[in-house]
Amino acid sequence: MTITFHLNGEQVSLAKPDPTTTLLDWLREERGLTGTKEGCNEGDCGACTVMVTDQSGAKALNACILFLPQLHGKSVRTVEGVAAPIGTLHPVQRAMIDHHGSQCGFCTPGFVMSMVTGHTNGATDHDDQLAGNLCRCTGYAPIIRAAEAAQDAPVPDHIAQDRSFTFSEIPRGEDADRRAEPPNALRPCSSDDLARVYAARPEATLIAGATDVGLWVTKHLRQLRDVIFLDGCRDLKEITISDAEVRIGAMADMNHLRAALAPLHPSYAEMLRRYASQQVRAAATLGGNIANGSPIGDNPPALIALRATLHLRKGDMRRSLPLQDFFIDYGKQDRAPGEFIEAVSFDRQPDSLRVYKLSKRFDQDISAVLGAFNVTVVNGNVTAAVIAFGGMAAIPKRATHVEEALVGRPWTEATLVAAQAAFDHDFTPLSDMRASAAYRLDCARNMLRRYFSDLNGAPEHVLEVQP
Repeated sequence: MTITFHLNGEQVSLAKPDPTTTLLDWLREERGLTGTKEGCNEGDCGACTVMVTDQSGAKALNACILFLPQLHGKSVRTVEGVAAPIGTLHPVQRAMIDHHGSQCGFCTPGFVMSMVTGHTNGATDHDDQLAGNLCRCTGYAPIIRAAEAAQDAPVPDHIAQDRSFTFSEIPRGEDADRRAEPPNALRPCSSDDLARVYAARPEATLIAGATDVGLWVTKHLRQLRDVIFLDGCRDLKEITISDAEVRIGAMADMNHLRAALAPLHPSYAEMLRRYASQQVRAAATLGGNIANGSPIGDNPPALIALRATLHLRKGDMRRSLPLQDFFIDYGKQDRAPGEFIEAVSFDRQPDSLRVYKLSKRFDQDISAVLGAFNVTVVNGNVTAAVIAFGGMAAIPKRATHVEEALVGRPWTEATLVAAQAAFDHDFTPLSDMRASAAYRLDCARNMLRRYFSDLNGAPEHVLEVQP
């Protein structure tokens, strides 16, 4: 297919590009835009950050793990295109100069692009917005001061106009007229199109946000012979909340998921705030996080604790199963060739869910242990319990013995102690670079105690319990 997008205000069309060429490589090697830097080349350091605007708004994204077909119909801004065409600096650039926000300068373009995106969106949670940008000169304080100084300045016209370019391949209301046409083989535009394309090519690699697959190319140097990009499937991005149910499309990204869940299950949303970085959250999808089957994926334990249902599709056939049953063994899931995740759903319920993420760094780090607790206490007795963990087994897994030690018993210290002992029957974790087996078990037991304190109204958050 021909990829069409705007780059710093100029329309670009690429006929049949290599679909796994990253935006970073293309910018530097084909366009000579070397302000976008290569640091880690895996989406961790933020030196390659660019601003990408689509119909949902502006996003800071890592160019190093962003493939060219993911840009179709969007606007891209690099650091070279931040100043106005007549040379007037963007308020963020001016503030970085005034507050001495640049030291060695290597990380500065990425910081500027994250700040420009935050400024465009009116975001003032600067620590969160910049958590995905690393400064090895330890220059964070002046950078934050610069972000604060620029936050109230108006968005420049040339930046605000980026959204006017974005388009959808199928205008609203015309989907029915296009259903009979052959779907785009590289970038289908709906779940129906995807079902047809994937059924014909079941060995193809599905690429959603590319936050995982991108590393297959940049770090593992894999040659992906056949790929299908899912970003054009608008219907898979929908999040629907009714009085009875929450249904989340597989292509919903982490930032939209966090916003949707915050009023319903704030502890889950708070965990998502620490899920990778702003750049990764803007690209990473719920379906991708589930489908890769990682034992340390942060979403599956929380969703299992909510008794979530997974919805899969192959061609015209659909099936649903409890999410916990999808994970069979390490690297093995209950998904047939040509079958893909359409959505995840769970019933609306009173909020007793708590999700605790333990990692070496508070922000942007892989979990050593993640525990999700959903216990119902009625008149002082436990009537139901669903507890799930990541990082404790080869798959996301329920603590069924712990649950049994709780249900039907009073919500007391004695019951808590007995349930903590049951962890030995549920898990035999591994020791690795993130944590030892003994440490993981101790942390899991202590998470249950934290949950007990939380439900009983005692302070338990590390950022709130201070001397």
